[in-house]
Amino acid sequence: MELVARKADLVRELQFFQQIVERKNTIPILANVLIETDGTNSIRLLATDIEVTLSSSCEAAVEKPGAVTLPAKKLYEIVRSLPDGDVKLAASKDGNHVTVSADRFESKMPTMPVGDFPTPPTSDLANATTLTSASLRQLISKTQFAITGEDTRYYLNGALFVVKTDSMTMVATDGHRLALASATRTGPKGEEIKAILPRKTLAELGRLLADSDRDVEYERGENHMFFRIGPRLLVSRMIDGQFPAYEKVIPKGNDKHIEFERDRLTSAVKRVAILSNERSRALKFIIDKGKVDVTTSSPEFGEAREPLTVDYSGTGMTICFNAQYVLDFLNVVDAEVVGLDVKDDVSQAVLSPVAAEGYSYTYVIMPMRV
Repeated sequence: MELVARKADLVRELQFFQQIVERKNTIPILANVLIETDGTNSIRLLATDIEVTLSSSCEAAVEKPGAVTLPAKKLYEIVRSLPDGDVKLAASKDGNHVTVSADRFESKMPTMPVGDFPTPPTSDLANATTLTSASLRQLISKTQFAITGEDTRYYLNGALFVVKTDSMTMVATDGHRLALASATRTGPKGEEIKAILPRKTLAELGRLLADSDRDVEYERGENHMFFRIGPRLLVSRMIDGQFPAYEKVIPKGNDKHIEFERDRLTSAVKRVAILSNERSRALKFIIDKGKVDVTTSSPEFGEAREPLTVDYSGTGMTICFNAQYVLDFLNVVDAEVVGLDVKDDVSQAVLSPVAAEGYSYTYVIMPMRV
């Protein structure tokens, strides 16, 4: 194999593979990216960790067709460090190494056998449904942080994705809070697709969507999901399990409603939380007529308080939350005003944007007992 590609094109594509490949794994070939060409003016790049696979393409002047596998991270670091212009990749006759050169720079990188590279799942996406990239990007950003990272209940290690004729919904929970986001869409009558998307899949999909405004072609296979965005195809294994009945978690009887300026609340929570217990991150909302005091206290660090003026004339109460859980919501919501709906100090509370555009967003958070 011998080819010449522009540095900018190679770097743009190689960066998407950096989180796919694993530095530490028991299968060395999974640290490599497969580069192959059939002689046309493009190359195909492919990386996988078995659970998640990404393929892409890049323009190139191909002098000799062929295929090689190279260490994905080192190749990216080398190409990124090169001066702007053309980069040449040339495999040795025995295929044991590839020369990467540009300008006066030249390096030789070891390869691994192409035959050892896993064969990825395939689909022609003949039955794919179309999703708007902006809407899907919103759903991911507003839910993925609520996915648990360590729960033995494996079905919580991902987000439930539901596509219907007139909507698409994503929901994630770790048992202490739940994030639910929905957007409208127009699709074939009677369409409904459900799947639990792993945390890593959502992260990779989010990166791809941040780089493209193209519509997404989405298809669910028997065990895998396929997302095509322009020249890039992301394939993910589904989480096989029954996601909790999240509708039952959303409270219906919260009769106390308080609205906050998002930026003002965010600043207050960040400041007060500095003196919170580092393990519990407990933060109290002392709700009274016309104001909410955000407070915390800990034996190690002391106490802090910041009052917020609000339009509220109901019954006073105190409710305690994990400060980080509140900030996770405030960091992704883009409305200027957010609402807090509570019932008492032991029932689920709901945070949501006021007058959100293009989507609906509900964040359920369990209060803490301190």
